[in-house]
Amino acid sequence: MSSHFFPRDQYFMRLALREAVRALEHDDVPVGAVVVKAGEVIGAGHNERELRSDPTAHAELIALREAAHSLGSWRVLDAVMYVTLEPCAMCAGAIVLARLPRIVLGAFDPKAGAAGSVLNVLCDPRLNHSPQVESGLLEKECAELLRSFFGGRRG
Repeated sequence: MSSHFFPRDQYFMRLALREAVRALEHDDVPVGAVVVKAGEVIGAGHNERELRSDPTAHAELIALREAAHSLGSWRVLDAVMYVTLEPCAMCAGAIVLARLPRIVLGAFDPKAGAAGSVLNVLCDPRLNHSPQVESGLLEKECAELLRSFFGGRRG
C-alpha cells in the first residue's frame, strides 16, 4: 500500500464523496465509489443496502457492475476505482475478480476493512490479481462524513 496520487485523483475522489452523500437520501451508510477509465467515469455507486434490502448493495459492487456493463466485459482493465471507505472482504474480492489495476481509498475501516485494516485481500500474493492500492486521499473528509452519520445515531 502506498500513497502516490496523481493530479486528477482528488477530482475523482470528490465525485466518490458526492456519491456517498447520495446514500444519506435513503438513510444508508455514506460510502461512494466511482470507476474511471481514460479520464471518464464508467461506473458510479453509493451504498443502497437499506434502499434495496440487499446486503450486497455496496457502493463498490454497484460501481463495478456499471463499469463492467459499460465495457461489455467482467474484466475492468485499465481502470481506477475511487472509494471513500476501505472495502470490506466482499467488495475487495470483487475488485480482485474484476482485475481492477488500481484502487484509491479515502478513510480506513478498522472494523471491517479488507485492504490492510482487518484483512488484506487486495494485496494477498496467494490470489491471482493484486491491484495497486493508494490510501488516505481526502481521508479527513471521508471519515468525517461517516463520523457524522454514525454520531447522529448514537446521540
